[in-house]
Parts: sequence; C-alpha cells; structure tokens
Amino acid sequence: MKEELLQRKIIHVDMDAFYASVEQLDNPELRGKPIAVGGTSKRGVVSAASYEARKFGVRSAMSSIIAIQNCPDLIFVKSNFKRYHEVSDQIRKIFYEFTDKVEPLSLDEAYLDVTENKKGNPSASLIAKEIRKKIKEVTGLNASAGISINKFIAKVASDINKPNGQKTVPPNEVIDFLEKLDIKKFFGVGKVTVQKMYRHGIFTGKDLKEKSKEYLDEHFGKSGRFYYQVVRGNHFSEVKPSRTRKSLAAERTFSENISSEIFMIKKLEDIAKEVEKRLKKSKVAGKTVTLKIKYSDFTLQTRSKTLPYYISDKNVMVETVKELLYQSTMKNSVRLLGISLSNLNNDKGKPAKEKVVAVQLKFDF
Repeated sequence: MKEELLQRKIIHVDMDAFYASVEQLDNPELRGKPIAVGGTSKRGVVSAASYEARKFGVRSAMSSIIAIQNCPDLIFVKSNFKRYHEVSDQIRKIFYEFTDKVEPLSLDEAYLDVTENKKGNPSASLIAKEIRKKIKEVTGLNASAGISINKFIAKVASDINKPNGQKTVPPNEVIDFLEKLDIKKFFGVGKVTVQKMYRHGIFTGKDLKEKSKEYLDEHFGKSGRFYYQVVRGNHFSEVKPSRTRKSLAAERTFSENISSEIFMIKKLEDIAKEVEKRLKKSKVAGKTVTLKIKYSDFTLQTRSKTLPYYISDKNVMVETVKELLYQSTMKNSVRLLGISLSNLNNDKGKPAKEKVVAVQLKFDF
C-alpha cells in the first residue's frame, strides 16, 4: 500500500537577481540601471541580469550579442565569485539561526524545513518574513520566499511574488493552487516539455490532473509519473541538510571556433588541470569521465567512459578524453569543450525509506 508523506512546513528562499544585486550593492552607480554579469565579448554569455535588464528580455545563459541587441544600454560587469560566496555564507548563517534542516541548491537559494524550528514559531509564513528581513539587514539584499507543505510547491510559490515578496500555499489551498497554475510555471517542466504539453491539450495544472497515470507514462515516460504526483500535491523528497556532490566539472568557451583536434587537446589539458584542482579541494575521485562538446551551430554532444578504478589525476583524464575525442569524426568546428568526472567515491548510499503516515498539521501555516 502506498504511503503518503507527512505534511511538512517547507520554505524555499531565493535571492532576487543575486549576482547582479550584489554588484549593484557594491557599486552604487549601477543601481537602477540594466546590468548583466558575464562576458562582454562576442562569445560571452550572461550569467545574471538585473531586473532593470530583464524588462528588456535579457536573461541568464543568453549570449552577450543578443543581450545587447535587446538592451543597447546594457552595462556588463565582470563576475566576482569570491564576493558572491562571501555574501552567500552570510545568508546561510541566517538560515541556521532558524533550523538545521537547510538544503542549499546554489549560492542564492535553499530549502528550509521549519516544521520544528529553533525559534519555536508555529508559523512558517512568519519565519519566512523574519528570514527575509534579517537577510536585508545583514546583506542589504532582497530575497523572495515560497512556503508550503513540500519542496515542489514551495519552489513554485517563491517565484509568484518576486521580487522581494513571498507566497504561502497552506494545506487547504494546495490543490486549488496547482489546478490554476499555468503549466509553464511547474518546476521541472522546461520549454521543450511545455510545447509538448500544449500539443496534448495541457495548459494548466487542472488539464494535467485530468490525464491518467497511464497516459502520462506513455507520452512523458518517467517524468510522467513525477507530473502525476506533483499536480496532486505529492512530492516525497525531504529537505536534505547534506547534499552529496554528484560530479565535478570545468569547461571553456573559446573566443574563436576551433577545428584542429591537436589544438583541442591543448585546451582539454588546461581544463583537466582545473578539474584536478577541484577534485583535490573536495577530496574526491571518480570513475566516469565525460567529454562535453558544443559545436559552432550550438548543438551539444557528450561522450563518456567509465573506468574500472577511481581517478583524480589530470593526466589520466586527458588520456581518457583523447579516446573520447577521437572515437568519432567531429561534425563541425567547436566553440566549447568541457570535462566532468562523476560516479564519485563520496556516495554514502541511499537511506532506507521511512514509513511515514499522512498527518494534518494542527498549527498555523
């Protein structure tokens, strides 16, 4: 018999335009102006955009050329990850003032389980408000938050009242909230899947809910089972305070496309050196080497090989990616190369599943 998960009180905190906001905080002359953090060259990519820039359609992962076309007055700022990490550490310390159940997703967002919390506050909504206020006081930055019974809904809710707002979806409003939600706002439904959903007549959560499990399995595979559950308010993933790293990687985008495989090897040697550095810093090794190739037409290809032993040495990585590079003919000139090492030796194994009975929480949400 399938068990339902205990209803928890989950907060998803998401900093507003984090990298760009830090730059505007540190450089007052940039405040109120459209800025992009990232490369300014013709091969550059936007890492983050201020809300002033987003009004012109500038988004992260957009090429610098398109960004400038959308916003001619766009100001590019070089990224400063040392500073971003510093601010992120300040924010994380605030989270731990409220609960030890913190699951960071990146420098600028995290899940918090406050079902039981250090403040003894029964209201997750008030805790989220207090956290956002404290972040503003300590860092000068704005944060948004989503509050609900599980990670999925909290994640979706945190985007509803951005920037500098929060949205609570209490237990009795979960189904109505999900049924009315535009399908493109479902976390985990990307642009390609959205178009596929549209072709199947799925535009809202209600439309999705009307599809049977068998139908979703047939047309969306394993993801279909995920959609079937979350639209019914079921998401069984707990907040995991210690997230095990799955892989380590490094990549380079080149100022000019390259087609010489000999030249590519030189670039891959530099990338492998960086991966080795990161592996040693994290004190891990891995078995699966993956070569990432992005061609000049922006098509992406990955080639992988799993070794019978753990490695962290750059020379072994290079020899392995050489095999992967030469295993088939290059289809075009190359604009990006990357190396990742996965199947790491830090896997502690999955914990046994707990049998959890569904319980309606009695205190305020």
